[in-house]
Amino acid sequence: MDYQIRKGDSIEKVTRLLGVSWDEFRQINPNAVNRSSRTGRWYIKEGASVRNSNSFQGALANAQASVKENSSPVRDGAGNNNRWISYKVKEGDTLSALAEKKFNVPVEEIMKDNGLQNPSLLRAGQEIKIRLPSSEKKQVVTASWYGKNHHGKKMANGNAFDMNAATLAHRYLPFGTRVELENPGTGQMVKATVTDRGPFVSGRDVDLSYGLAKKLSVVEKGVSKLLMRVI
Repeated sequence: MDYQIRKGDSIEKVTRLLGVSWDEFRQINPNAVNRSSRTGRWYIKEGASVRNSNSFQGALANAQASVKENSSPVRDGAGNNNRWISYKVKEGDTLSALAEKKFNVPVEEIMKDNGLQNPSLLRAGQEIKIRLPSSEKKQVVTASWYGKNHHGKKMANGNAFDMNAATLAHRYLPFGTRVELENPGTGQMVKATVTDRGPFVSGRDVDLSYGLAKKLSVVEKGVSKLLMRVI
């Protein structure tokens, strides 16, 4: 079912009309939602066309179930199924923004791992540790792509961007990190290297080169759900 969001429509009304949960709605229609930087509240965009694609949701759900059953996490030195990085808090950082926008991990997890009792007491210069998913474990990511308008321009790693190369932008994975990407709807898989920083749009996790987006058949969609594994 397709529907165009009208003035005055609420999240409750639209999700009920489409017969999906709020989480499902955001996964299927990432371009129709946004989050206020001031209040942190989600809202839907007037005029956006939305849908309840059961075929896509089914494919994604099956892929996620497969990931859960077949993943073999790598244990760190403490015997835990995760990886750790250190992050120095910058001026203006908030715990919720770091958790939800930068590292995609629960706020409660960061607080527990760092012995934080009050999230508002985070201070610039403070070193905190972040627990990331195992490098062997696939995770669902929201991916966009960039191409012609950036071709030849300098990337964050200092090299020129090649829109046809197997590269992608990520907000924090080190340059040179190799990842495997899969389109759960088609089964197409590619390998790529992190060479740039981004995306800087709320709700998105990676920016693919045009070449990667083409190989994964997501050029026309613009924003898609993919499975990603660090290799």
